Amino acid sequence: MDPKEFSGTTDPMIAEGWIKSIEVIFAFMELQDADRVRCATFLLTGEARLWWESASVLTGEFMTLRQRDNSVAEFVRKFERGCHFVPLIDNDAWEKLRHFIDGLRSILRRDARVASPTTYAVAVSRVLAAEQDQREIESDRQGKRPYQAP
Repeated sequence: MDPKEFSGTTDPMIAEGWIKSIEVIFAFMELQDADRVRCATFLLTGEARLWWESASVLTGEFMTLRQRDNSVAEFVRKFERGCHFVPLIDNDAWEKLRHFIDGLRSILRRDARVASPTTYAVAVSRVLAAEQDQREIESDRQGKRPYQAP
């Protein structure tokens, strides 16, 4: 059936067109959801493949991206790029906030939940500050307090 590979894009219309083209094939083949996911991931290349590999859990209709060893800034970039492919998260402020917090490393996730942010932008700001605090705590533990101008 000659399915096309997908290397990623920031244009949601192109991504949606690719999805629709492979859905036609999947419907013809009468594939179940799990098989559809496996077949679709086989067709991902380039940035789309990297994005998929950084995603760890498929929960219902949503992909939860995990921070792992990325800095908060890098995680935010990946998360925002990934949201382009999941409009149900991108277009729902509460879902976007929830998925962002759920994807953070445990210590930052705890800090974000304690702060009780009401928007995604506030959560990003607070988590960036929490990450900086973590760096300073680690530096203090090592006896290397960073120099701060008076």
